[in-house]
Amino acid sequence: MATAATPRVGIIGAGMSGLCMAMKLQDAGIDSFVVYEQAADVGGTWRDNTYPGLHCDIPSPFYSYSFFPNSEWSRMLPPGGEIQQYLRRVADERGLRRHIRFGTEVTAARYCDGRWRVSTDSGEDEYDVLVTATGFLRVPRVAEIPGRESFAGPAFHSARWDHSVDLRDKRIGLIGTGSTGVQIVAELGGKVTQLKVFQRTAQWVLPFPNLRFTRLRRETIRRFPALARPGYAFWSRLISTIYGRAPIQPGPARTYFHTMCRLNLRLSVRDRTLRRKLTPDYQAMCKRLIISGHYYRSIQKPGVEVVSDAIDHIEPRGVVTTDGTLHEVDVLVFATGFDARAYVRPMSIVGENGTTLDEVWADGPHAYRSIAVPGFPNLFMLMGPHSPIANQSLVPVAEDQADYAMWWIEQIRAGRVASAAPTEGATKTYNEDIKAALPQTIWASGCNSWYIGKDGLPEVFPWHPGRHRELLRGPVVADFEVRTGH
Repeated sequence: MATAATPRVGIIGAGMSGLCMAMKLQDAGIDSFVVYEQAADVGGTWRDNTYPGLHCDIPSPFYSYSFFPNSEWSRMLPPGGEIQQYLRRVADERGLRRHIRFGTEVTAARYCDGRWRVSTDSGEDEYDVLVTATGFLRVPRVAEIPGRESFAGPAFHSARWDHSVDLRDKRIGLIGTGSTGVQIVAELGGKVTQLKVFQRTAQWVLPFPNLRFTRLRRETIRRFPALARPGYAFWSRLISTIYGRAPIQPGPARTYFHTMCRLNLRLSVRDRTLRRKLTPDYQAMCKRLIISGHYYRSIQKPGVEVVSDAIDHIEPRGVVTTDGTLHEVDVLVFATGFDARAYVRPMSIVGENGTTLDEVWADGPHAYRSIAVPGFPNLFMLMGPHSPIANQSLVPVAEDQADYAMWWIEQIRAGRVASAAPTEGATKTYNEDIKAALPQTIWASGCNSWYIGKDGLPEVFPWHPGRHRELLRGPVVADFEVRTGH
């Protein structure tokens, strides 16, 4: 048995997941950890995205750490800036900033002689355990449209919003109608001279009133934080039993979402031509479900036009569609999403025997129970492949994954384990079970979404999110190759 010693832990990323992992280590009395963050502040996606109308589509009482309630939410669906302020407050009040190396990009990590050697642009460090918390929607994806670089006006991705551009008197071309595009339209529709929405695929939109919280509620929770628990428990149960169940099996929950989306479109858009443009040809929830209370109202405002003809190319004056029409615009915004398969990339991660993660994932990202990969000892991935990102709030997912990593870290700390990695057999069995379950889900019912992987199957968790928590509740040691000494 190895000698008991406090392990050194390296965490890559200071977003929601990375801060969660740091706090779990703190609570266990482990102070020997470093968080690497390439940006100048915490927050991850909520730091990087600042576009107009940005808000979370999970009710705010449930979009906070279960052990760190937030009394400052102003609305049911919180604005992105409030989430960023919450994460900053978490970092400040928990004293995490002293552990964070801001402006430090991890370029590579290699497992060698029983430790992880982490290379950054300022040097190299060694750790017993490496935790990646790089998020899953962080690398902007700009559509490769011919002539894109020739546009004469300002052009930027929604995740890199240029706030120096005054939009009020501009003709804006918005490419993309996913969750981001819908939020931008809902905010800008009727407030700018012209907004042309280039729609490749219509989206189902679930109506959800974004209620404003009272000052009394905020002050009460600020004074008595425990009063936030009932709201957290209520939304946890509701999302788990309804939103979490609807995509994975037919039944009342799925019928509810489909019916509400259809009614929302039918009752909100009276113009038949526009309604036909906005009507999807797939089932609700096959793609990521859009939640908005006033998208349809905004898209019918004066100056807003939905262009459903495909884009042929971009020229200096604007966008040319396949019917030959030139749509002249002053500003181009690409709300074209992210590389959903980036995970830790472009960072190079090398496991035992010199095998890279890119090589292991040549046929698509996969992991053992969303968190570990064979051949990469003491590597734990938060928001790893097949995490329940499509039917659960990401915060409890991160907490469950961090708790799982903490179990192994405690074994290392006690000297019972030196290193652990899942076996090839256990990982293969787990992923075969996933593939067998995926065709029965709504995500595989026939639509083109960013969930779909190389094999044509969605790269999501195909079961109720409660099962993910059960799978991570206690490690099955027999599924791991465990070493007890270096």
